[in-house]
Amino acid sequence: MPEQEYIAALAADLEDALPLVWGRRLYSVFFGGGTPSLFSPQSIESILSTVRARLPLAPDAEITLEANPGTVEAEKFRAFRAAGVNRLSIGIQSFNPRHLGALGRIHDAVEARCAIEIAKRNFDNINLDVMYGLPGQTSSEALSDIESALAFEVSHVSAYHLTIEPNTLFHRYPPDLPEEDETAAMQIALETRLEQAGFQHYETSAFARPTRKCRHNLNYWKFGDYLGIGAGAHSKLSFPDRIVRQMRYKQPKQFVESAAAGSSVQTEQEVGSNEVGFEFMMNALRLTRGFEVNLFAERAGLPLNAVLAELEEAERRGLIVRDHLRVAPTALGRRFLNDLLQIFLPGTAKAKRSGGA
Repeated sequence: MPEQEYIAALAADLEDALPLVWGRRLYSVFFGGGTPSLFSPQSIESILSTVRARLPLAPDAEITLEANPGTVEAEKFRAFRAAGVNRLSIGIQSFNPRHLGALGRIHDAVEARCAIEIAKRNFDNINLDVMYGLPGQTSSEALSDIESALAFEVSHVSAYHLTIEPNTLFHRYPPDLPEEDETAAMQIALETRLEQAGFQHYETSAFARPTRKCRHNLNYWKFGDYLGIGAGAHSKLSFPDRIVRQMRYKQPKQFVESAAAGSSVQTEQEVGSNEVGFEFMMNALRLTRGFEVNLFAERAGLPLNAVLAELEEAERRGLIVRDHLRVAPTALGRRFLNDLLQIFLPGTAKAKRSGGA
């Protein structure tokens, strides 16, 4: 698909969405969801100009672009910076050639290091994505990847546990993965090492130097609003009487055709009052320090008492701590986050109290 045709569709999509967000100020822009670094810098600049012409963009807005560490994209980093991007997120995943091969990555360790060096010449705010729990990976190998990332003195590291997604090669042909106890040991080791290096562990998988937390993702984890444009993009928008989620058409060709017709949104649904507590907690309890209690009413539109039974159940099981100011996951709650979040599924805690499953 011609690049300019897609850029025009993005502009049309934004134009169509304006009535829902009119007057709101933007504090971050995130180019992600694939390989946006394949765009030309001129296209990135054009998109940002389109945004600025239609919505107020804060002067200090965080503008992130996800990039592959292949040398072709890396050579464009200076031009991306000139186009207005001020934060770069590079999908390294691993510095180990064996693990990169197992993941099917198209770059090698040499290209990864080269890309980071070029990025550092042009950006002072860089995130590196690193994975652990990889096929055949040992704890020492996982820690070695973290040491390699630290050697570049970047401002942010995202350390993700490998997850097997449906409809992927790993899902059809499951690889030999480390045991759960070993991946837990990996997690503890890398968390300890990053904190020793001066990084703040502020979200389940996110570590930042002071003042370098990702503002875009913090808004997401705090159940803030966001507008997504483009193929497969998601939006979450709050209004005085409802919270709405949208999803754009996923296939680029269908998205372009739909955007031209003024109907790029494939699905739209309201978040029900019985679901909003779970949706809020699913995000906010990923934060190491949790959330201030008044944020729940502000973002969910309900009093915190709406999830009192669930909070009491989570506290009884040692998964959270709370007082009149803040609710936060414990170390146990962070390790068993899925168990913690399951408590907030609609009716879960209430069913347990009444003898249900």
